[in-house]
Amino acid sequence: MATSIDTLDILVLAVLLLGSIAYFTKGTYWAVPKDPYATSSLNGSALKKGTRNILEKMEESGKNCVIFYGSQTGTAEDYASRLAKEGSSRFGLKTMTADLEEYDYENLDQFPEDKLAFFVMATYGEGEPTDNAVEFWEFIQADSPSFSESSDEKPLGNLKYVAFGLGNNTYEHYNSMVRGLDKILTKLGAKRIGAAGEGDDGAGTMEEDFLAWKEPMWKELQEEMGLEEREASYEPAFSVEEKEEMNKEDPNVYLGEPNKNHLEGSQKGPFNASNPYIAPLAESKELFTVKDRNCLHVEIDVSGSNINYTTGDHIAIWPTNAGMEVDRFIKAFGLEEKRHNVISVKGLDPTAKVPFPTPTTYDAAVRYHMEICAPVSRQFMDTLAEFAPSEDAKKEMKKIGTDSDYFKEKVANSYYNIAQAVTSVHPGPWSSVPFSCLIEGITKIQVRYYSISSSSLVQPKKISITAVVESVRVPGAGHVVKGVTTNYLLALKQKQNGDPDPSPHGLTYEITGPRNKYDGIHVPVHVRHSNFKLPSDPSKPIIMVGPGTGVAPFRGFVQERAEQAKRGENVGETVLFYGCRRKEEDWLYKDEWEQYKSNLGDNLTIFNAFSRENPDKKKYVQHDISANSKLVNDLLQKKANFYVCGDASHMAREVNEVLVELIGKERNVPKEKAEQIVKSMRSSGVYQEDVWS
Repeated sequence: MATSIDTLDILVLAVLLLGSIAYFTKGTYWAVPKDPYATSSLNGSALKKGTRNILEKMEESGKNCVIFYGSQTGTAEDYASRLAKEGSSRFGLKTMTADLEEYDYENLDQFPEDKLAFFVMATYGEGEPTDNAVEFWEFIQADSPSFSESSDEKPLGNLKYVAFGLGNNTYEHYNSMVRGLDKILTKLGAKRIGAAGEGDDGAGTMEEDFLAWKEPMWKELQEEMGLEEREASYEPAFSVEEKEEMNKEDPNVYLGEPNKNHLEGSQKGPFNASNPYIAPLAESKELFTVKDRNCLHVEIDVSGSNINYTTGDHIAIWPTNAGMEVDRFIKAFGLEEKRHNVISVKGLDPTAKVPFPTPTTYDAAVRYHMEICAPVSRQFMDTLAEFAPSEDAKKEMKKIGTDSDYFKEKVANSYYNIAQAVTSVHPGPWSSVPFSCLIEGITKIQVRYYSISSSSLVQPKKISITAVVESVRVPGAGHVVKGVTTNYLLALKQKQNGDPDPSPHGLTYEITGPRNKYDGIHVPVHVRHSNFKLPSDPSKPIIMVGPGTGVAPFRGFVQERAEQAKRGENVGETVLFYGCRRKEEDWLYKDEWEQYKSNLGDNLTIFNAFSRENPDKKKYVQHDISANSKLVNDLLQKKANFYVCGDASHMAREVNEVLVELIGKERNVPKEKAEQIVKSMRSSGVYQEDVWS
């Protein structure tokens, strides 16, 4: 008997067949490769793939060494990557780096004896964890961390670890994160291998501290883990494939956009460190009256973004590299003819994270994503030696890379960026350097944070910043180091104020951004919340110390208290110690202070220190504080908050010393007692700093 198959039977069979194929192939025949940046605007970073269990991750990827990092500006992340690479190439370790916020830590008590953990920990602000290390720090420093299995006193008895910290000795809590973590891990039974290293950004020795620490550390690690050293040679972490079938006009090629939403022309919040808001500049103007120096006041409109800030917060500006520096880099590494070629970058290891979205172009990667103007790492010069254009250049690079004094003489003292450094050795082109090596050796371009100089009470949807434009001639080097972000902002200001072709200090920028998405004077931003805050009770007195652009957050503070007084609130004494060079040149917001005084009356007192008005004797804010020691002490005894903003290495340190002296004098107590009083002011939040090195 003949069998007939009707349409429904065919449909059912087809569905079953497709289902079988899907099951056995896991959908690979029709799966669209997932853009890891496609959803970054939804949660602040690329979606975390797979497990939050670090032991499972290590097991499934065949790793025996994990380098955790707590990083705020990218340096700790860079050091973690360098340690991972060196551990792999020199000692055969199966390494991976791990962002601390991407994993849970309850199962650290199950960490296998034959595996190893590194902790590369930056200290942020006044002894605080970096943003990505907050949850880890809260967990590990709890009185009794809730580990998954062990409940004894030494739950981490199997954990072998290595520790390096990044700090700044101008802060009181120097390297407190690595010091605190080291104590906690040891107390919980973990075994540290090598010394706990400490790098000092305040002394400018971070890189050399790191290099000096890691060599003896590797030796101890070799002995502990039975590792054999082998001759290290460059092994790429990424594949870089040129896509000849694509060009830069293709709509799915990233030309500087930070994620897929931006690529597709839409902005979706929340806006944060992985997802900027392209904000219009409402206003920009020059604050200095001299021609050889610039200080900008910029108003950024965030009204269309749902971005909120509170007075004292920071705003992040996402910079673009200057065209001259992009051209210098492209030429130095022989990329001129293919700068606009489309490339696809992929990790050769499942744990390697590509630092920017692809496909993109060489030009876009260099212009928007690579910190090509940063100081050069001696270790990176050593890495590049094997790709030198000549034997003589190779020898010179090796010497620079291995001799710290020679490196200082030839590279560091001149503040060369990487393109300047390699072309000072050989004019190039250095076309043998793999682009993957450049991606790995040059950190991801970092956002720059600025203290917000407006009050959220007065202008909640318009954020002000106050920034001196950096342009410093290097003595004996014959070139000028120009601030990446401040010159970018100056170009935007010039454009907004009528210059059709802005070129601050000879620099030009792609002001209109990728695919003209920043046209109409826009800048990518996000807000970072700060602990640098006014007291919740406005009747509480405050003392502020802010010379130069250190006055930025205090303009916001005074603006807020003036508005509170205008609304009839009881506002306490408000004292500002401000300093600049000359009253006619760089007295910031000179005209505004009288306006605020009309609201605050005698509750606003401003002491001005003009350092160059008297050629015989320079006067700084610390001199004014000392001269008004009775007033300062009286206010402190009335529970005033004391704030300092500005240069950490000199001004902030000297202000601290002056405060100790005046407390000792006014309260008739010994220096040790005065120091203890100031320390307790800091620990209780009465003494707050927003400083930079």
